[in-house]
Amino acid sequence: MVALGVLISFVLHLFIPNHRELQLRFIDLLTSIVITIAVWEGNLRIDSWLNTKYPWITRTIRRIIVHLILSVVYSALTMFAISWLFNCFSHSFIYSGQEFIKAISIIFGSLVLVSVFLLSIEISTQFFLHWKHSLGEIERYKTESLQAQLQNLKNQINPHFLFNNLSVLSSLVYKDQDKAVEFINQLSKVYRYLLENSNNELVSVENELTFLNSYAYLLKIRFDNSIHFSNNAGKEIMKAAIPPMALQILIENAIKHNEATAEHPLNIVIGADEGYLFVSNNLNLRNHKEASSQTGLKNIRQRYKFFTEKEVLIHQDQATFIVKIPLLTTT
Repeated sequence: MVALGVLISFVLHLFIPNHRELQLRFIDLLTSIVITIAVWEGNLRIDSWLNTKYPWITRTIRRIIVHLILSVVYSALTMFAISWLFNCFSHSFIYSGQEFIKAISIIFGSLVLVSVFLLSIEISTQFFLHWKHSLGEIERYKTESLQAQLQNLKNQINPHFLFNNLSVLSSLVYKDQDKAVEFINQLSKVYRYLLENSNNELVSVENELTFLNSYAYLLKIRFDNSIHFSNNAGKEIMKAAIPPMALQILIENAIKHNEATAEHPLNIVIGADEGYLFVSNNLNLRNHKEASSQTGLKNIRQRYKFFTEKEVLIHQDQATFIVKIPLLTTT
């Protein structure tokens, strides 16, 4: 600010030469510095006050107009007041007659230009900062929203899964206590897997298939020889990733919509095909459809939208029903 005051004084003397004494020239220089500091600091206070009355984002046009008027008026009054005080102190006016009018015109015009220039910088800076802040807020809210939605989808699985297995266990306790104990052991393994992966968005195919072995045991006790499982997935896809419990949902979906008896067993096959993991089953649709909790294919499709643009593929003919889910990578 001091340097700017010196520069303004130099420019003023350059355009309006005078032959004042060295002492009075020093007073002129000091006057210019004091005016510059007062105008600068005052405009900062005006800006701070206007931020509470006319925010840049919500009242932009009014803020620009009011800011420009107040800035120019304040700057002009400050310039005149300080100049008058210094002139009274030195008992000698800096300029007189036509020189005074010319000096005032130059100074006032400079103040207007400087005010407009500084206001333009202020507007640009404020909008850039608010734009940058808004982008950060948008990304933060988007991330929080997606995480909340994903967690909600994952939480939908557990009540349905638990209800089915507790129903089986309650009937098994009275029929075969040894099987009931083993059922509880396998159920604990299943829920250990659920707890360990409750915060994971993706799991490896290998871990999911290991979990599925315990889950298949529960189903074998539940349905005896009415369900047959075949795992044809090759070792080359074991490091690929899928959403946790995705295969369990597909198997549960097949059981929900198809009859499974010893005479007409439900055959479920797991395999891989060109970047997809698929679950297929033979069709033996129930005559009376079981009420759906809407956590099956819709759940899987919604979860996959968080990770890839690839679609979950569904194929059905008269004999089979196939669902293909994309294989993902964790890198």
